Amino acid sequence: MKLAPTVKLNNGYEMPVLGLGTYNSKNNEGEIAIKHAIDIGYRHIDTAYFYQNEAEVGKAIRDKISEGVVKREDIFLVTKLWNIHHDPKYVETACRKQLSNFGLDYIDLYLMHMPVGYKYVDEETLLPKDEAGQLLLSDIDYLDTYKAMEQLVKGGLVRSIGVSNFNSEQLLRIIENCEIKPVTNQVECSPAINQKKLTAFCKKYDVTVTAYTPLGRPNPEQQKPDFLYSAEVKAIAEKYKKTTPQVVLRYLVELGVIPIPKSSNVGRISENFNIFDFELTAEERCVLDGYNTGERYVPLNLIKSLNHKYYPFGIEF
Repeated sequence: MKLAPTVKLNNGYEMPVLGLGTYNSKNNEGEIAIKHAIDIGYRHIDTAYFYQNEAEVGKAIRDKISEGVVKREDIFLVTKLWNIHHDPKYVETACRKQLSNFGLDYIDLYLMHMPVGYKYVDEETLLPKDEAGQLLLSDIDYLDTYKAMEQLVKGGLVRSIGVSNFNSEQLLRIIENCEIKPVTNQVECSPAINQKKLTAFCKKYDVTVTAYTPLGRPNPEQQKPDFLYSAEVKAIAEKYKKTTPQVVLRYLVELGVIPIPKSSNVGRISENFNIFDFELTAEERCVLDGYNTGERYVPLNLIKSLNHKYYPFGIEF
């Protein structure tokens, strides 16, 4: 079985350069999808407390371990601290609850889902809102949250920590004030927002970039996004006997980011993984560079409208 290549993180652990995103993968469908992914060679699985599927993800992994398909150390499991748990006093409790959801004894990579915290109401209220439907935010400093996450590494609950949806200034503030360096910044990244400047910045500090929504939000009816449906990308795909999503994922891997396409469709999960037997030319990469508009599918507008001091997308990168 062919596995994805890995990249060495700044703490010495290896992370596969392609992962399976599990947002919206629920119940039995999610479990089947993850088991299939492991069977065909995926070793990097990405989830989050917010997705409410950690139990299914954990069961799929444990089943594959008990079948002898993989050992625990073969799997690189990523999950995230949700925004209601930013207060340092909640961090360890949240992480232990997540470990219990998985039925596993450590998490490979634990990310702060966003720099912005939400008001803690209770464990069930993931999106706290006031009577008018306005999101309730907290002003907890993400640096304090991160320092609490460092204790999880020291306590052996997680092996690596990182951040998600952080801009370069926020990331630098963490790097300059931390004991344990973040290993990745997980951000939206696709040909429409290729994050070249942020990636170059992260590389300088030996931090990887993980790419969520790497295929945009494919809409076959509207033939959007352009980078999946245009004649020029289709021509590149035909040349390599690949699909346009495979060309896009290959492009991102060649940019040095780690895409985590999400799918519950076993055919697409297989297709997304089959990108390690061809390479794009410089001209073909240029074609894909041409789709970089900076437009986000996940602009965090609810936070933006509230003008929060830690809203991450107010600067260029």
